[in-house]
Amino acid sequence: MNALENIRVVLVGTLYTGNVGSSCRAMANMGIRHLRLAAPNLQNSWEEGERLAVHATDILANREQFATFEEAVADCVAVVGTTAREGLYRQHVKAPRACAGELLALAAQGPVAIVFGREDKGLLNEEIAQCTHLLRIPVDEGYTSINLSQAVLITCYELFTAAGDYVLPREKAPPAPQAQKRQLMKNWAQMLEDIRFMKSEQADHFMQGFQRVFSRGVFTRDDAALLLGVARQASWCARQLAENGAAETAANTGQG
Repeated sequence: MNALENIRVVLVGTLYTGNVGSSCRAMANMGIRHLRLAAPNLQNSWEEGERLAVHATDILANREQFATFEEAVADCVAVVGTTAREGLYRQHVKAPRACAGELLALAAQGPVAIVFGREDKGLLNEEIAQCTHLLRIPVDEGYTSINLSQAVLITCYELFTAAGDYVLPREKAPPAPQAQKRQLMKNWAQMLEDIRFMKSEQADHFMQGFQRVFSRGVFTRDDAALLLGVARQASWCARQLAENGAAETAANTGQG
């Protein structure tokens, strides 16, 4: 089983449906699908929540609702509270990134609750006391309060990243061989002369500069082919202009 399937996002005493909907969207972005509401105290209709859930309305529709915090986490092998507040019983907090791997290992064995408190006052001390882990999202000390759905997104992101399910796309084209790179430099040197950017006696100086620029990136075959094409086309245009200019001069001289 994918460990993320055992993550339960638990919102306690939530006040606004918009935050619930936005949290659903954040969860969907990170492959987490199970939402629980514990003793919600909603102050508005679900219309806003459905609107802000966007394409995650299925998570919203399948939410589980519990009368108490205790009931919402009763089947979980770990209860992870999130808190921005300081206090005697909140000093063992860890950043989400620091314990994401541990939480996923627990989630491989059973449901793990990631608990977020009320928008106005977070989790109560008696709720914190029931948590097996505490998380605090690193933020600037000047303003530590984070919007509920943003906190859900950041925490779920760290879990998703730690799960290693996402693989960045790889460059399709293979690296350019040295021969192609040398040809590129040769063509660029010719092109720069053709467009009169430099004179032939300046080539060594200027091309060392271009070599330094080009060497900062690893060219693929496609990269090199594109730049070669630019050089060839620019040289062709420069020669055409020169030939046309010469022909026009000759014609004018003949008429004179």
